[in-house]
Amino acid sequence: MHGVFSTKSRVSSITPEVQPELYAYIAAILLGENHVPIKIGGHTDHLHMLFGLSRTMTIAKTIEKVKVSSSVWIKTKGLEFDGFAWQQGYGIFSVAESEVSGVKAYIENQADHHKSFTYQDEFRAVMKKHGIPIDEKYVWD
Repeated sequence: MHGVFSTKSRVSSITPEVQPELYAYIAAILLGENHVPIKIGGHTDHLHMLFGLSRTMTIAKTIEKVKVSSSVWIKTKGLEFDGFAWQQGYGIFSVAESEVSGVKAYIENQADHHKSFTYQDEFRAVMKKHGIPIDEKYVWD
């Protein structure tokens, strides 16, 4: 599964200093719920998770667990994270085994990718690629 969601209002609050620890923390959350983390990454205003879904937990519960736990955790990292929050929604896509390496590379290259694309443009493109129409008044919070 490839999950993606942003910080609330797409605030650039995931600093480069906290990113590696945040990604490791999220991988640990996934492992703790019997998922298989493959690649966690993102940029200053959003997160990508590539993982094998456990047979015992729904996608919605997985996203909820990751968001709640990581939000509580990041607030312990300093005063600059006191107001940290994730957006309410998320995108999630199944990934064929033959596409895993490409998605991993995509996640690894987020810093370069976002030199020319905003998170919103990226999300719109992914949704369009998968043929999923979106109503933007419900997507951004």
